[in-house]
Amino acid sequence: MFQYLIICALLYALYYWYRDGKIITNVSDKYVYITGCDSGFGNLLAKHLDQQGFNVLAACFTEKGTEELKNCTSSRLKTLQLDVVNSESINKAAEFVKSEVKGKGLWGLVNNAGISVPSGPSDWLTISDHKAMLNVNLIGLIEVTLSVLPLIKRAQGRIVNVASVFGRISCVGGSYCISKFGVEAFNDGLRRDLSNFGVKVLCIEPGFFKTNVTNFDIITGSLKKLWLRLPQDVKDDYGADYLERTLPKFQERVEQLADPDLMKVVWCMNHALTAVHPRTRYSAGRDSKLFWIPLSYLPTVISDFVFNSDKVKPAKSVC
Repeated sequence: MFQYLIICALLYALYYWYRDGKIITNVSDKYVYITGCDSGFGNLLAKHLDQQGFNVLAACFTEKGTEELKNCTSSRLKTLQLDVVNSESINKAAEFVKSEVKGKGLWGLVNNAGISVPSGPSDWLTISDHKAMLNVNLIGLIEVTLSVLPLIKRAQGRIVNVASVFGRISCVGGSYCISKFGVEAFNDGLRRDLSNFGVKVLCIEPGFFKTNVTNFDIITGSLKKLWLRLPQDVKDDYGADYLERTLPKFQERVEQLADPDLMKVVWCMNHALTAVHPRTRYSAGRDSKLFWIPLSYLPTVISDFVFNSDKVKPAKSVC
């Protein structure tokens, strides 16, 4: 009986490997719209797809980003500026995409744009801080998707939403994790709604990678600004040296966890766009597969212990 189970498991593994490896070969007539191409995952994906022969529509937030990308790619790749919190900008970009695909439909949308600040202890933040991040990471993602949804349905294409392992488990105050939980929920609902139209909706869940999202200087600068505006009674709760005690430990964790190989995430995005049978979810990074996602399935008391044991204690903490 045990041998029979092993044989079945091996046969299934071989079938899965074969099925997972089947790739779409004709990409020259396919268009892919990517947000957040100034740097990081989006920038690398745009270059990678361009090299494969896709027609890439790369949206950058800055003019500098569009120019730099344009200068190192082929004439197939078209750049545009996009502010995902501005409805006018989103609609203008959608019209540009529509004019480029010329009735063929849009094969792929990769919602990659996102920010990680302001983040910090919950009582350091205002509702404006929450709105600023949710507008980029969640509302903007939804609005961009809706703006080109008819084009994706026409092509029976793919929507690839970049969430995070922190859409599975919340480890920090602020709206970063909230927004990524929201992306996961939007992704699941959208996948089920569009399944009857031949559209595949996939989710990427990266762990820690060396991008602007985990940039120590950006996060440190944001935390210092949050600290300076805090009322004195809140500063007293945490202690005058709280930041000095926290930042070195935070830097150590980022250096330990942040993977410099961004192609691990780009490979997942590429597979989601080119596989005949793409996976529903992609866990990118060793820490994602071996730590964060397994931790998310454990009892809450365990994950609370793991996160709290690693935090610097405020001056007036109650033990």
